[in-house]
Amino acid sequence: MTDGTDPAPEDRTLSPYTGWTRAHWTALADRMLAALEPYRSPGGARVVLPGPASRSGPDSDALEGYARSFLLAGFRITGERGEGAVATRLLETYAAGLAAGTDPGSPEYWPRPDVLGQAKVEAASVALVLQMTRPWLWDRLDEGVRERTVAWLATVIGQEYPPINWVWFRIVVESFLREAGGPWSAADIEEDLAVHASLRRADGWLTDGDGLRAYDHYTGWALHLYPLLWADLFDVTGSLISPELRATWAADLRRYLADAVCLVGADGSPLLQGRSLVYRFAAAAPLWTAAYTGAGGPAPGLVRRAASGMLRHFADRGAPDGDGLLTLGWHRAWPAMRQSYSGPASPYWAAKGMLGLALPAGHPVWTATEEPLPVETGDVARVIAAPGWLVGARRDEGVAVVLNHGTDHAAPSSEETDAPLYARLGYSTATLPPQTGPTVADPLDNAVVVLDTAGRATHRAGFTPLYARELDGGVLAAASSGPVRWVDTSGEEDVPDHGSGRPGRSTPGPVLTVASLLRGTTEVRLARVDHPGSVPPAWREVRLGGWPVSSDEPPRTGPGARAATAGGLVSRVVALLGFPDSGVAVERDTSPLGTHTAVPWLATGGTVPLGEVLAAVVSLRRGAAAAGAGDAGAAGEELPEITAVTGDAGGHQVTVRWPDGLVSVAGLPAAGSR
Repeated sequence: MTDGTDPAPEDRTLSPYTGWTRAHWTALADRMLAALEPYRSPGGARVVLPGPASRSGPDSDALEGYARSFLLAGFRITGERGEGAVATRLLETYAAGLAAGTDPGSPEYWPRPDVLGQAKVEAASVALVLQMTRPWLWDRLDEGVRERTVAWLATVIGQEYPPINWVWFRIVVESFLREAGGPWSAADIEEDLAVHASLRRADGWLTDGDGLRAYDHYTGWALHLYPLLWADLFDVTGSLISPELRATWAADLRRYLADAVCLVGADGSPLLQGRSLVYRFAAAAPLWTAAYTGAGGPAPGLVRRAASGMLRHFADRGAPDGDGLLTLGWHRAWPAMRQSYSGPASPYWAAKGMLGLALPAGHPVWTATEEPLPVETGDVARVIAAPGWLVGARRDEGVAVVLNHGTDHAAPSSEETDAPLYARLGYSTATLPPQTGPTVADPLDNAVVVLDTAGRATHRAGFTPLYARELDGGVLAAASSGPVRWVDTSGEEDVPDHGSGRPGRSTPGPVLTVASLLRGTTEVRLARVDHPGSVPPAWREVRLGGWPVSSDEPPRTGPGARAATAGGLVSRVVALLGFPDSGVAVERDTSPLGTHTAVPWLATGGTVPLGEVLAAVVSLRRGAAAAGAGDAGAAGEELPEITAVTGDAGGHQVTVRWPDGLVSVAGLPAAGSR
């Protein structure tokens, strides 16, 4: 751990991959909770951490400090069955806070859910833990405190909730009210369950908003976490839901986890994609949900290896910090990662990833020997249909990459800007798109764009997914297409940042079709620009960007400025068809992964070749396998051979002959086709 303490010796027999046991988990949880004590209000209802307030204000942020840490305290209490010094202390602390927070006459009274929207979220954490710890907390509370708690929670009834993961907050609260003898609404729960059903997609995936391609960690840490916990903690199966529906949810979770474990790097990092990344190891939550509810799925040893890998990944890199606090950031504090709803205590939703502490020490997830991640048993090549992702990883490198042709956190035909954490062509467990700086507005990394005469880049959100499939020889292929646009967001500075792109004045651009063929972590990226009009416009050029690599040391660039090396990673781009220009863009202080971020790029050199196939090799390598990769495209290197044949209505069939002779064929369909 980063503070230099070692609460327990590593156990490389039980945990050959991480060395961590349950003792490491409990020690870290206790340290995270103890770090909050200097910031608790006198009555214990509020935890006021330092830092800028969220859009909801400091009262909401202080409630978050109580409710989100209550999750972690509740898991610790449940795992100890309410016994022992730690559980006793936590019960006393949070019981006192509950009494003060629900007392309208207290200066620490919590904002009500019917007055402040964010309180609807935090109310669910309070209700969930009250149910989980019921024998040791709720059943022993003073009757007046119980009555006030019911009254505060009951303000959610009949309230509007956005039709996303939020519906589970009302379901959980009203189910607790139902079992506590308070008011509740069967109509509310029925309506919310219908919303959840509308979010289900193929292979156990869920989108966080019907009509949106919003695939991210919320699928796991919200939309899979709450349904089965609710079904197990509350008396609802057979009354509010059927046993068959619970079985469907369990099957969905098992199928989702088969994909999710492929999205964890050998170093324990989860995929850096999607909003709310400050929740960090909350990505482990669906693994623990399967174990806690008996839903099945990954073997107990794999559950612990993946979850411990994630937790240790952060603990070894500055999260929590030296004082034991979880701050806004990824590894170390990096406040620029905050979104408009993020307050100083928001990162404590990472507690969801520590749900396993609610399981006793004798549970198989704690006693089984760790089993390896998919990337530790062999190379990974996987198509995930719902989000339109191609997943590749090499065992000797341990980095999982995702090529994205189906996710943008937008509705089809959107005219907003690209959301950097959703609409890029690639994400990985070792890289992150710049979060500040010029390339947020003008996409560079893992993007194919058309530049106008002012150098502004197009945006592709709202594109149409075309296909995602596996070809012979373990090669994966996917494609997407749609009209792109330039978006002027000036005057839109006050738009809430909830992960989507930003609205603005849109100027129509051409139709851009992009395809990817993935082998390991090496991509052959194909692109074609089509113009629907008869007169070609005076655009400047087409630009293709590679992977962003970051470190605290200045990056090294390869010959011909087609590669960048940083943090043990090599990002390279090599022109195959139509890209005579190249370079490496270097930014400073735009990523939490390092002071410097470098992105190699290719360009068509002052032309936009309409209707022609453009092609490049785009790769990300790590470690010994990356040695020499900085010389991408140097004399003597064997590159794939590309043959493009024009088909009907302007489409192309592209044949890729890899250096070892394997042949792959993919299509760039005609503009407007599917």
